[in-house]
Amino acid sequence: MSLLVFPDRSPDRTPLAGVRLADVISALTFALDLTEGQRPGHTLRTTLLAMRLGQELGLDRTTLGALYYAALLKDSGCSSNAARMAALFGSDDQTLKRDMRLVDWHDRWKMAMRTARSCGVGLDPLSRVRHFLRVARTPALTREIIAVRCERGAQIAQVLEFPAASSEAIMHVDEQWCGLGHPAGLAGDEIPLLSRILLLSQTVEAFWSEHGLRGALDMARRRRATWFDPTLVDRLVAWRHDRGWWSALANDRTLDARVLALEPGETPLLATDERLDRIARAFAAVIDAKTPFTARHSSNVARYAVAIMTTLGGDAQSARDVLRAGLLHDVGKLGVSNRILDKPGKLTDAEFGEIRKHPRWTRDILERVNVFKAFADDAAQHHERLDGRGYPWGVPAARLALPARVLAVADVYEALTADRPYRDGLPVATVKDIMTRDTGTAFDPVVLDAAMYLAEQGTFATLASVVDDGFERLQAVVPASEARVLVA
Repeated sequence: MSLLVFPDRSPDRTPLAGVRLADVISALTFALDLTEGQRPGHTLRTTLLAMRLGQELGLDRTTLGALYYAALLKDSGCSSNAARMAALFGSDDQTLKRDMRLVDWHDRWKMAMRTARSCGVGLDPLSRVRHFLRVARTPALTREIIAVRCERGAQIAQVLEFPAASSEAIMHVDEQWCGLGHPAGLAGDEIPLLSRILLLSQTVEAFWSEHGLRGALDMARRRRATWFDPTLVDRLVAWRHDRGWWSALANDRTLDARVLALEPGETPLLATDERLDRIARAFAAVIDAKTPFTARHSSNVARYAVAIMTTLGGDAQSARDVLRAGLLHDVGKLGVSNRILDKPGKLTDAEFGEIRKHPRWTRDILERVNVFKAFADDAAQHHERLDGRGYPWGVPAARLALPARVLAVADVYEALTADRPYRDGLPVATVKDIMTRDTGTAFDPVVLDAAMYLAEQGTFATLASVVDDGFERLQAVVPASEARVLVA
């Protein structure tokens, strides 16, 4: 088969020697803010709050380093409970998460009212009542939801080889001073200090974003010695007259630079190729945890894409780029509600419009990471077609580079062959028949031929996974039995 001529695009590459690990992680936190329903920059502002508290407490450099990365990764487990929350409450998970972060769980009346308002939003009254009763009858629901989130976040920090204290801080970020928090019900000084700092910092940031400085400080005072360590509250409330600092916190243009400047240590950690690969794999696990429909979708797409690219003669750098692009191609889906992603029936035009946004978010997020800019377009264009009828941009064939064409084939092949909670994967022969119908219109014929050759030879099935044992533990988020219940 003769190779086609692809668009010439050789983007400038940032030398790895100057890329800071903190720069990469902090840029990707905007994806975590999306799935938590928080205002963009929530994680970075939380980091600034936490680090100021840590510095005023006189924490040593090693402990500050652990706090710094715990703050950046505190929500890395947030996607793992999205499907369950959306299914139980019958509502948009991002809005639900944002609202629940603002309610005081100790006030049972307000908690019940907020839960009632949050159930079945947009549904008929009977459906709303059914969802409320389902939530009310689910024992230990709050603990289970928080435990899954915290455990997954702690695992990700561990797999990325950040300090054990970072993982511990994330594991216990929702423990409360009075002992009524989760997942372990620790109280007072039993709670790791870094967890206490993070809980106060992230809650203050959420209230500050919604209700301003006075609202945030009033909340901190009310929850002093119940939710929060009294000493930490007293220190933070003392900043109320530091208007310059709070004003700077609201300046989104300087947010990234301020967070990077706080990275502890005399020599910043650098983003080596190995570290970048591990970050991409970890975030692929975050993405795939969003819904039971995509248990290993991102990692599978990545390894299929690498195999296709290598078969077509790609060099080591192109293979590495398409690996990372495949792992991160759906990062924008973290911004889509599970109420849509997990919907068992046909999507409405409005719902499909929300789905169509995810490639734009993928590009926006990846372009924030200097070393990922080279493949940001390729990753985001996995739903484009050669005939220009793809989405969201309708990019014509002349502007679709080889990696984008490879990812388009790998994405559909994986979706058709993978087992899903609602059906078994299709056999290769059936998939070939389906995809061949769109040769030359949706799929590049050369790329599709290469993929089908690999599939028929069994090469896809026998390829070593790009996900090593550590990351494999992050993949199985929702057991198949529970996933079937969620989509029923």
